[in-house]
Amino acid sequence: MSSDEPTPSGEEESTAPSQSTRERLEAEADRAVSEFDESVVDLLAWLLDTETRARIFVYLRQNPGSTSEEVADGTGLYPSTVREALAELHEEGTVTRQKRQNEGAGNNPYEYEAIAPSELVRGAVREVQDQLNTVFNLDERLRGGEKESAEPVRITVEGEATDDESE
Repeated sequence: MSSDEPTPSGEEESTAPSQSTRERLEAEADRAVSEFDESVVDLLAWLLDTETRARIFVYLRQNPGSTSEEVADGTGLYPSTVREALAELHEEGTVTRQKRQNEGAGNNPYEYEAIAPSELVRGAVREVQDQLNTVFNLDERLRGGEKESAEPVRITVEGEATDDESE
């Protein structure tokens, strides 16, 4: 029977996917997004030290200008946990904050925004590079040398011009 022929009930058969097919596709799409999000959170947890901080970072990338209360509501984390993590992330320079301007009297909470992922990666690259250079210069330090030799490890990220390359 072609899709233009009437069905036994007299209705024309639709060429659109059936409801169950559509539901399965939507469920699979949701699962793929969820698994992708979990992979991103896992990677960010490595960069940011904890899954809590990673979830906050992702939330703030999706919802810049959020207060700690909004972050707690959006992530399902305890408000005190969010406040503590935001304070640490701000101190480290991973998030910025500014006072929310409210009309009238009352409390003006901080609004937070996460730095760009590229900045996060650059910071991680610098940290790894510094740690590797410390290991490479370990013998010099153990011998009592105060001056470190040249940095044998230099990590560059494609698309990023280093100071040496830009001169």
